[in-house]
Amino acid sequence: MPQVVTVTVDRSDRRPIRIWVPVLPVVLVLFPVVVLVVLAAIVACVVFRIGVVRALGAAWRVISALPGARFDIAQGRTAVLVAIR
Repeated sequence: MPQVVTVTVDRSDRRPIRIWVPVLPVVLVLFPVVVLVVLAAIVACVVFRIGVVRALGAAWRVISALPGARFDIAQGRTAVLVAIR
């Protein structure tokens, strides 16, 4: 599971802004929403006849694979880098 998400906003006319977001406190604060999303996913799996255990296992594997991922987005003179550790 990812531990820290680093967001860097690089603007050509100013200093870059770097923000470190710890994942665990954010998940704990958003836990009620996470529970509702998981319940909605289970209902959707039942409605569309998808194996619930396999779907949740696949979602867990995707989340576990996130550490080390980098997302670069550039628009005009502003660039945003999101790095998951």
